[in-house]
Amino acid sequence: MILLSDPRIAAIPLRDNGEALVDLREVGEFRIDGRLADPAGAYARLREATVERLLTAQRGLPDGLRLLIVEGYRPLTLQTTYFEGYKDELRVKYPDWAPERLHVEASKYVSPPEVAPHSTGGTVDLTLCTADGVELDMGTAVNDSPVASANACFTASPDIPAQARANRDILAEALTAAGMVNYPTEWWHWSFGDRYWALSTGADSTRYGPVDLT
Repeated sequence: MILLSDPRIAAIPLRDNGEALVDLREVGEFRIDGRLADPAGAYARLREATVERLLTAQRGLPDGLRLLIVEGYRPLTLQTTYFEGYKDELRVKYPDWAPERLHVEASKYVSPPEVAPHSTGGTVDLTLCTADGVELDMGTAVNDSPVASANACFTASPDIPAQARANRDILAEALTAAGMVNYPTEWWHWSFGDRYWALSTGADSTRYGPVDLT
C-alpha cells in the first residue's frame, strides 16, 4: 500500500493543464450532499475531465443507484488545518509516537498539504445512494478514520458486512473503469490528474496542481 506520505508521491513533477473547475450543483446527473458545504461552494467543484469521468462512472452503475458527491475541491489552507489537526489528535492518543510516525499515520486519513489531492480539484469523496438519496451501507461512514474504524475504512478491509463489500465493489468497478484511482485507506476517496493518480497510472507528471478557487 502506497501512502500519500511516500516520497515517491511528492517526487512526481507537478504540471497543470488549466482546466476550469465545474460547479457540480449545476450538473443534474449528480446528487450533491451538503454535510461539508461551505459558503463559497468549493466542496461542489471539480475539474472538467474529472467530472466527465464521474459521469461515465455513474452511467455504469446498476439501475437505481447514483453517485452521492460529498466533497470535491478543498482549499489548501483548509487541507493544512485538517492535516495538522489530525496529527494533534494522534499525538494526544499516541504520545510515544515519533514525529515521523505521526506524519505517516496521519497521511492514512488526511493528505499532507504538500501533495494535497483535493486542492487540485481532481479528487472527490463520494459514496453510493438510491435514486431517492438514501445512502447504501459501505461498512463505515464517509470520512471515518482508521483509528475510529479499526481500519474498516480501508477499501479492501475484510472486516465489513458482505453487503457493504458488494456495495464497495460496485463503486470501485464503476470508478476504476472510468479512469479514477482510489486511495486504499479511504474507500470513498477517488482521484484523477493528481500526484497519486500519476504514480498509480505511470503518468510522467500531474494533469492538475493546486488551484486557487478565486
